[in-house]
Amino acid sequence: MAEIETIQGVRVEQIDHIEVFVPARREAARWYQRVLGLQILRDYEHWADNPGGPLMISSDGGSTKVALFRGPPQSSSDPVGFIRLAFRVAGEDFLTFLDALPELELTDGMGRSVSPDLVKPRPFVFSLLQ
Repeated sequence: MAEIETIQGVRVEQIDHIEVFVPARREAARWYQRVLGLQILRDYEHWADNPGGPLMISSDGGSTKVALFRGPPQSSSDPVGFIRLAFRVAGEDFLTFLDALPELELTDGMGRSVSPDLVKPRPFVFSLLQ
């Protein structure tokens, strides 16, 4: 891959974290752990002692993180900023996740059940979108 010229030679190495607003950070962290296997990052957990601070969770030990902030969730207002959070999983793991959907009893922001029939083929990937 060719090197891309950037301003001042700065190049992003990877995404460090994304911020997600949730009504209850620890409850959301439990959901992300139960459904997607993300773990609370103990080295950053003290940040959540501050009511305005994040609770950091990750699937890879902290290389890429989700920062859970207390606040109204995306579905409570018109979209501002990012609209979707996407996770990369192996195809076999995605099929396992789809098989587990009935027992997970997931709902979308509108309270509708999330089911395997919502899988949409896209170029090079499959995604679960409502």
